Amino acid sequence: MTDNTIFSRIKSGILYNYLVLVVGLFIMSFGVALSVISDLGTTPISCIPNVLKYAVPLSLGTITIIFNFILIVIQYVILRGDFDHKQWLQIIITIIFGYFIDFSLYILNPIIAPKTYLSQWIICMISTFIIAFGVYLEVKSDAIVLPGEGVILAVRYKTKRDFGKIKSIFDSSNVIIGAILSILLYSSFRGIGLGTIYAGIVVGYIVRGYSLFIDRCILKK
Repeated sequence: MTDNTIFSRIKSGILYNYLVLVVGLFIMSFGVALSVISDLGTTPISCIPNVLKYAVPLSLGTITIIFNFILIVIQYVILRGDFDHKQWLQIIITIIFGYFIDFSLYILNPIIAPKTYLSQWIICMISTFIIAFGVYLEVKSDAIVLPGEGVILAVRYKTKRDFGKIKSIFDSSNVIIGAILSILLYSSFRGIGLGTIYAGIVVGYIVRGYSLFIDRCILKK
């Protein structure tokens, strides 16, 4: 076959990038659902919606959509005239991601029910590997980032600070806000826990591990 086949044209175009992104979002949502089921806490970016789900009559996916809409507005406020109109596509990506989370919970809730603290941690650890692979695909898609990463990139653009440092501050802020909301709403920790801290520490390292293994060993880059 020549490079003029339909597949080759799709692969080299924007459609392929967004297909990889959507697959990454679905895998990520699957991991988020597992972390919720573990009941040890989700990733830092998901901990605020996960805390609020016990207080409002909305699904986790719907709360995630609303939360991410707020993050898009924050990006716009930070960047003003520098906000790329292409980034409004984050709205569509956010809606897809929210529905994927609810779908994953719908599928997994009836079949996975950890009964011991050890089984909770096993599920939590598995979830981080799944989330990290979804994040890896999101980055490799070179399409649109989720609003959480969008806020970090916006702050980096304006401040010229290191991405890793900004991400650490952003993640820590999410965890602190989630913890405060949990105490105020429930007088205890709900939707946030040791799993949140664990995920915040290891997911980035696992993403880098995927990148090293897949890019160098499989894709031979």
